[in-house]
Amino acid sequence: MRKSVTKRFFTGILSFFLFAGSFSGCYLSRSKPVTRTGFYFDTVVSITIYSPADETLLDSCFELAQYYEDLLSRTKEGSDIYKINHAEGSPVSVSSETILLLETALQYAALTDGKVDPTIGAVSRLWDFHRENEGAPPEELSIQEALSHVDYRCVQISGNRVTLSDPCAVLDLGFLAKGYIADKIKEYLQNEGVTGALINLGGNVLALGSKPGGKPFTIGIQEPFSDTGTSALTLPVRNSSVVSSGIYERYFEHGGKLFHHILDTSTGYPIENDLFSVTILSESSLTGDALSTACFTMGYEDAAAYINTLNDIEAIFITYDKQIHTTY
Repeated sequence: MRKSVTKRFFTGILSFFLFAGSFSGCYLSRSKPVTRTGFYFDTVVSITIYSPADETLLDSCFELAQYYEDLLSRTKEGSDIYKINHAEGSPVSVSSETILLLETALQYAALTDGKVDPTIGAVSRLWDFHRENEGAPPEELSIQEALSHVDYRCVQISGNRVTLSDPCAVLDLGFLAKGYIADKIKEYLQNEGVTGALINLGGNVLALGSKPGGKPFTIGIQEPFSDTGTSALTLPVRNSSVVSSGIYERYFEHGGKLFHHILDTSTGYPIENDLFSVTILSESSLTGDALSTACFTMGYEDAAAYINTLNDIEAIFITYDKQIHTTY
């Protein structure tokens, strides 16, 4: 059953921050957690391993991060996605993992009637959300021309071969790739016997197991424009994923208006609806990543109704009427 909690009006960015928690002196004397931060997929990646705290495992985790960036990046020359986008409509042989992600992306495109579309790259490459408070929207004519090439039905898959029937279409798997990569890093660590780790890919947070002593990780949702550590909501998390999509991730202001990175596939401009953000709690980070974007495109009522049909998945919605809504 849904419930709503009135909060102070959120006027800006929602982001995740992690509370480290405290550990007993006995544990600390045995092994301190190891952590490392890098930059992949155009975002900050942070991985902390609690038990066993082994630096060599971090080496392998970041090798995996590099591998998947080289495989799935839209802009990385030689990646599977780059090769498909530059094949001018010719079939391209790609890895089974790329096929899996493409098939998943097409499923969510069908689910949302194209509101989520992996061929949004023709439009998204026109926008630059890195120049915070200094950007400007693209020219209207450029957006309209690019929109004519956004149609997930042009993605044809046969075995391990992918063809874009529209040679000007551009694939962009940004709405689910980070979730998949987080799952693969978690899978690797599990296979190496790790029982406690926290994986953070630019706010896509995935907990493996729990903290030492069986205590849950505590993941806080940062209150916008407040000091770091000021939480709007905190969540106890064990062996699950917390992923959020909203207007807070990448944006700029122009002419007194905020432009965020979740684009409307019918207009080419940022989506405007009753949602400030969507946070998905799930076992799979891939599922959470894809659902957070899909649900944002649906708007609150439709998204909440859809989440309530799913098993073992919960959501937190922050709407523009100053409320937090949860499905748990």
